[in-house]
Amino acid sequence: MSELPVLASERLVLRPHRLADFERLAAMWSHPVVVTHFGGKPFNREDSWNRLLRYAGHWQLMGYGMWAVTRPGEDVHLGDVGFLHGERSGVAPFGCPEAAWAFHPEAQGQGYASEAVACALEWADTRFDRTVAMINPGNAASIGVARRCGFAIYGEATYRAEPVGLWERPRPA
Repeated sequence: MSELPVLASERLVLRPHRLADFERLAAMWSHPVVVTHFGGKPFNREDSWNRLLRYAGHWQLMGYGMWAVTRPGEDVHLGDVGFLHGERSGVAPFGCPEAAWAFHPEAQGQGYASEAVACALEWADTRFDRTVAMINPGNAASIGVARRCGFAIYGEATYRAEPVGLWERPRPA
């Protein structure tokens, strides 16, 4: 596969994940605030390791994936943003990439998620006709990000015994 893309917005850099990101990634996914709307149970190190490998594998197999979000010149993992293909039990396939994002608690509430998602969507708009997002209806912050980035709800589903909203964003004309 060719070199993976690095994107930049006004305050952020979106770059491929590195092995050096693992400790921060594991800390983020084990934090109760982060996992509140992802089933509520903190992920262990093995789960986080598998997540990091899944991120790398998406780029290899699908040609798209997740980026590590950092600030220019700092290279400290603030969160994950990008696109994935999930084969989930109980949720019909979307037929297009799914947008996803999560940030460390100290990086929340600063507009980073909206900025990073918008940056990733600019990249996606050159490749995909549509993107979707699956969001827990209690996750007001992520719903706000989705709305600010042009997503609209189009349905509901149940995933792992929890309700989820299905959001979509067609590529702008």
